[in-house]
Amino acid sequence: MSAFATLLRRDLGLLLPGGRGGAGILPLLFFLAVAMLYPFAVGPDAQLLARTGGGVIWVAALLAAILPLEKLVSADLEAGVFDQLHLRGVSEEWAMASRLIAHWLAFAPLLLLAALPAAALLGLSADTTRTVLLGLVAGTPGLAAVGLAVAALTASLRGGAALAGLMVIPLAVPILIFGAGSLARPDPSGLLLTAAISLGLCAIAPIAAGSALRAAREN
Repeated sequence: MSAFATLLRRDLGLLLPGGRGGAGILPLLFFLAVAMLYPFAVGPDAQLLARTGGGVIWVAALLAAILPLEKLVSADLEAGVFDQLHLRGVSEEWAMASRLIAHWLAFAPLLLLAALPAAALLGLSADTTRTVLLGLVAGTPGLAAVGLAVAALTASLRGGAALAGLMVIPLAVPILIFGAGSLARPDPSGLLLTAAISLGLCAIAPIAAGSALRAAREN
């Protein structure tokens, strides 16, 4: 457990804004840019913005989550970091579990904070804003898990960053369906399904990503 804590501290230092491998505040700026530009695209109709704004926030969150994928795994794979961890007895699955936690902490809290001004820009009500925030809390771990697994699968491929972005979008569709769909339901079933999908993805992602890293090392 102490080795895992040390690895997690390293990953947090790497991926948090200001770290050498992180994407900084780019996801936050991208998220806010989408929220600011959307009203210009659809016009000043307050009812239309309030009706569609929650879905726009979800789409912006997905696209923002894609931005850090390029440096999430590939840089350490090329530098041989995972080989060194393997030699020190740290399995690829444990390494990817640490990277998943660090990846989520690096982008999700910023998106949750940015969702408040974004909701104000889109004219969302207090109840809708609360549902959006709860949905993002439930759904962003799943987005992080999908991103990590895809980043590991494509890390050793030429043009892997572009391919990773294309792969994440369809894989994240179930999270978007139930997360954004919860805005149209009076009961919490959509949020619960979003959380269940996220938990399942978080359980699977370190195993899938670890297997991908092992295959890349053996080849």
